[in-house]
Amino acid sequence: MTDFHSKSIWDVYVRVRQHVPRVHCLTNVVAQELTANVLLAAGAIPSMTIAREEVETFAGSADALLVNLGTLDAGRRDSMAAATAVATEKGIPWVLDPVKVDRSPFRADYAMSQLAQGPSVLKANEGELETLKAGLTLPLQTVVLCTGAVDRISRQGTQLGLRNGAEVMTRVTAMGCSMAALVAACCAVEEDHLLATLSAAAVFAVAGEIAHKASTGPGSFTPALLDTLYTLEWDQFEQVLRLEQEHTEEI
Repeated sequence: MTDFHSKSIWDVYVRVRQHVPRVHCLTNVVAQELTANVLLAAGAIPSMTIAREEVETFAGSADALLVNLGTLDAGRRDSMAAATAVATEKGIPWVLDPVKVDRSPFRADYAMSQLAQGPSVLKANEGELETLKAGLTLPLQTVVLCTGAVDRISRQGTQLGLRNGAEVMTRVTAMGCSMAALVAACCAVEEDHLLATLSAAAVFAVAGEIAHKASTGPGSFTPALLDTLYTLEWDQFEQVLRLEQEHTEEI
């Protein structure tokens, strides 16, 4: 059984810092800058091109891929399909973030076509997840990260919960998008994608909680979060982490 103790969770993040994985991000225009900065602060290397002419080269040479549906124009749809195809062919882990599929049937249909490709991780909020589960059975190997007041991570009956974070994180755009990119970075260095997802979600939420105490509002929170991701140490992480024990039920 995978060891989900705080040290094993932390060690995945340490490996991101050590191995400097390349993460290609097909994400929405609002999220690009923060997503890139979160990856850099964590020790990873982001690339962000959406150009159809080169996206396969970037995705195929990356260590992990993020596909975020926040901006879903025709050009991005083509690039996303090409990127996930090459990632699947080469066995590169990839994360699907189906932003606002609960608001658009067209978007939900596209997300389901992507889910059928078998992403390593599906990161969604409760509304998005319920929309997708109503129309498709999730691939068994896919880890699900359901974000909310408690972040829940599950796969094939194993479920864990995190009770970290800060309310101010809901007042800054692209927080969830950036967390998904960190999930991809952790999947690049850890073959057990359940543990990788747990590590990314835990580090991001713990860093947010610590950064909240050092900030006065949304404007000062973002740089404080980046600083915390960059400087975070094991003793801080262990002290703040609040992890629910695993149990066997589906989200």
